[in-house]
Amino acid sequence: MCGSQKSNLPASNTQTSHFITTALFTFLTLSPSSSSCFRKPKITITNTNTMALTLSPCLPRTIHLSKPLPTSKLTKPNIIFDTPSFLGFKPVSFRNNNQIRCLAVTDLKSASSLDQSKGEGDDHKVVIGPSSEEDRIVVEYNWTEEWYPLYLTKDVPDDAPLGLTVFDQQLVLYKDGNGELHCYQDRCPHRLAKLSEGQLVDGRLECLYHGWQFEGNGKCVKIPQLPDDAKIPRSACLKTYEVKESQGVVWVWMSQTTPPVPEKLPWFENFARPGFQDTSTIHELPYDHSILLENLMDPAHIPISHDRTDWTAKREDAQPLLFEVMERTDRGFAGWWGKEKDGSMPNFLRFDAPCVLQNNRELVDKDGEKHYFTGLFLCRPTGQGKSMLIVRFGGTKRSPLAKIFPKWYFHQNASKVFEQDMGFLSSQNEVLLKEKVPTKELYLNLKSSDTWVAEYRKWMDKAGHGMPYHFGHSTISPPKLPAVVEHAPAGLVAGFSASSPAKGGIGTMHAPNLANRYFRHVIHCKGCSSVVKAFTAWKDRLSAAALVLTALAILASSKQWKAFLLVSATLCLGGVYACSTAVAMNTTNFIRVHRRL
Repeated sequence: MCGSQKSNLPASNTQTSHFITTALFTFLTLSPSSSSCFRKPKITITNTNTMALTLSPCLPRTIHLSKPLPTSKLTKPNIIFDTPSFLGFKPVSFRNNNQIRCLAVTDLKSASSLDQSKGEGDDHKVVIGPSSEEDRIVVEYNWTEEWYPLYLTKDVPDDAPLGLTVFDQQLVLYKDGNGELHCYQDRCPHRLAKLSEGQLVDGRLECLYHGWQFEGNGKCVKIPQLPDDAKIPRSACLKTYEVKESQGVVWVWMSQTTPPVPEKLPWFENFARPGFQDTSTIHELPYDHSILLENLMDPAHIPISHDRTDWTAKREDAQPLLFEVMERTDRGFAGWWGKEKDGSMPNFLRFDAPCVLQNNRELVDKDGEKHYFTGLFLCRPTGQGKSMLIVRFGGTKRSPLAKIFPKWYFHQNASKVFEQDMGFLSSQNEVLLKEKVPTKELYLNLKSSDTWVAEYRKWMDKAGHGMPYHFGHSTISPPKLPAVVEHAPAGLVAGFSASSPAKGGIGTMHAPNLANRYFRHVIHCKGCSSVVKAFTAWKDRLSAAALVLTALAILASSKQWKAFLLVSATLCLGGVYACSTAVAMNTTNFIRVHRRL
């Protein structure tokens, strides 16, 4: 019985029920020796044209229900899989107002695993347990009916279109002649060329393949190849997306069928408070947005992974944490957390769908004045194994040190933080895609450090069915198609067309690569781009000056002039070193000193 039997299910309900009954009877009549080799069975529902039940005693089992379950005779909007509990199956309810959804459910335990769990001692005291019945309710969710953070308003280029993605949907964002933002599908209706590789001509977006031009509402207003007496075809228009600017961030509504819902547009109270100031950065990262989110809601890793990166993280401060979940909704969760040794939970964390995470804290100074601090993380999914993050740290009271250091210093330090985690998170992303099992099968989440991570993955169990793909605590829906890798994300002409390259074209110091700090951050940040250009220009000038001064010192006959010119050349070389260091700080990845290169 340690083989695998696979059969096709009949189409009719009666035959299907008979087949499942027969399969369960096979489970029931297994001898003790054969049943002991069963592990955790799984149910997977896909969208092919057949239904099959696979029983593999020596490997993780998968029941493929490939054809949609017949629903014509159902009278209630709930599906409950009710099977004998000693087989390890648990009931799963689907809450849906309009229709029945089928979902891959893998929160299952076999009899052998249940027996094994009894001998695990006190593990249940420190390890987060299985999902509750409330966690297993599937809610109505559609990923397109959400606002997604596209870009920081201050960093949107004034003179070039910007190519962006939300999941696998490619978008182009640009400012017209009046400074108004417009967003289209990044595809020319002529021959599918990327409009983000184009240019702006008199406030219009021009495709650089054949010169077609489009204006605000997506209407094509110029086709150079048309005869003078011909009209532009009506079909030569673009698919448009609604964009809104709010509190310094550009948001896009992804649905083409449902009108935008203003109430869903995030609003952050602390950012509207008098005197609130923030430092905002944007980063493109080489791992999935769900991996990024759980990393950002994991305070336990900070003392270890970011030891001495700033003035607060120290590895000797690694310790148990306290968590209290105060709110669970269809759109997220919230709660308090703090250090166990302090006996208090002063930090309030909130996650809101689809990808907004904030960590807030209130402090009262010696004069009784209350101050507000926020760490805001806006995580946009940009495709399989990719994400873009907008980070905003701020408060109503700033540290004196924050006034001393320039903004670019904090930007490069933020890049360093993400580089410290990049190796861990990229490998984590690879394992999830390879294993294709829920996180509860892979993670060992501790109650004293990983509560928010477990809460997030359990929320994915509820809403993940409405996303292109997801990895939940107990359920998964892997990507249906492999990721598309673009080998030329920016064209030659597109690079020349932008005075400040927005996409890594000609003239950038590094090839497009998400593992490279320049491409991940600098090209998306106007401030850091200007700083790198300024330091590079000064380095070139000082190098030339040092060369001239050295030549003059050689030619000078007076010792005093020789000394003066050589000292001046030395100072110029010092300036060259300082400028080179500043450029390197903004463009060079952090590498841990214990690693061999």
